[in-house]
Amino acid sequence: MQKKGMKYLIIFAITGLLFSCTSNKQAEDSQSLSLPVITLREDSIVLYEEFPTRLEGKVNVNIRPQVDGYIQRIFVEEGAYVKTGQSLFKIDDRSYVEQVNTASANLDAALAAQKNAKLEVEKYTLLSQNNVTSDFQLRTAQAQYETAQANVAQQRAALEAAKINLGFTLIKSPVNGFIGRIPKRIGNLASASDTQPLTILSEISSVYAYFSMTEKEFLLFNTRYKGDNLNQKISATDSVSLKLADNSDYPYRGKIQMINGEFDMNTGAVSVRASFKNPLYLLRTGNTGRIILPYTEKKVLLIPVLSTLDIQDKIFVVRLNKENKSERVAITVSQKQGDYYIVKSGLRPGERIVSRDLETIEEGSVIQPQ
Repeated sequence: MQKKGMKYLIIFAITGLLFSCTSNKQAEDSQSLSLPVITLREDSIVLYEEFPTRLEGKVNVNIRPQVDGYIQRIFVEEGAYVKTGQSLFKIDDRSYVEQVNTASANLDAALAAQKNAKLEVEKYTLLSQNNVTSDFQLRTAQAQYETAQANVAQQRAALEAAKINLGFTLIKSPVNGFIGRIPKRIGNLASASDTQPLTILSEISSVYAYFSMTEKEFLLFNTRYKGDNLNQKISATDSVSLKLADNSDYPYRGKIQMINGEFDMNTGAVSVRASFKNPLYLLRTGNTGRIILPYTEKKVLLIPVLSTLDIQDKIFVVRLNKENKSERVAITVSQKQGDYYIVKSGLRPGERIVSRDLETIEEGSVIQPQ
């Protein structure tokens, strides 16, 4: 009877033990989560740095009058495309025509005086040879002839100057380009001393994008691009992008052409110029945008922004240990690139992190990687 009771007791204990193990396994399974997991690895990535920029045409010419007078004709409209040598403005030329006529008459008078002085020299030369007059009279006649010659040259120069001024009354385009605003109209007085030009002519088949680098950005530029000197590093930046004011991408790539030789003492920045082709004339002087400079970083740890938590200005990830248990880890990022963070510290290659649903994970939870 005693042996029989003992047998029942052993069976009951074994049954209880089996039930306990099953319950623990079910509890552990119920606590584990099945979530996607990322194994970190180092990789090379192309990153981008942005700089605000302003655009200018390759050539911007202030069209100003070189003589004073009333505007008689305007041959172009605002925004029109003009070619080199095309007429733009006509200034009333009547006074300048009279200046040419006066200078021409003065030249004729000087030529006549020169002829008369030459005759005097010939006369006194003959008389001197025949000992009729003294050499003094001959030298006097020669001096008067030289004075007449100088006067002819002076009047000829005055005539040429008058003709040049007359030519300035017709203002022509010095380059191909687009006409800007025309503030003065027919009948307005135009003067060479005007502070405002008649118009601004922009040649925009190519445009310049001007932007600035701080001292730190300039030093980083020198380390990011290959080359033994600055000119070689500038040559390496042959794929500069431009984002327009509406955040669209300009279809043509540009190239850095120049970095200024000194930093501005007031701003602590150095001026940089990039050049872009503009065959469709989409860009105009005064446009703004953002320059995008690409550079390559090697051995970089990237993690998706969605695989992080922002808590009190700190960034956390959920890392798995060897037993697939979760632990919340604070990390430091160097920058954000699109939908990814670049990890500066806190994680190492080969470690695993959960990629989503981090809010639902408790510390120490068992994660079954998907």
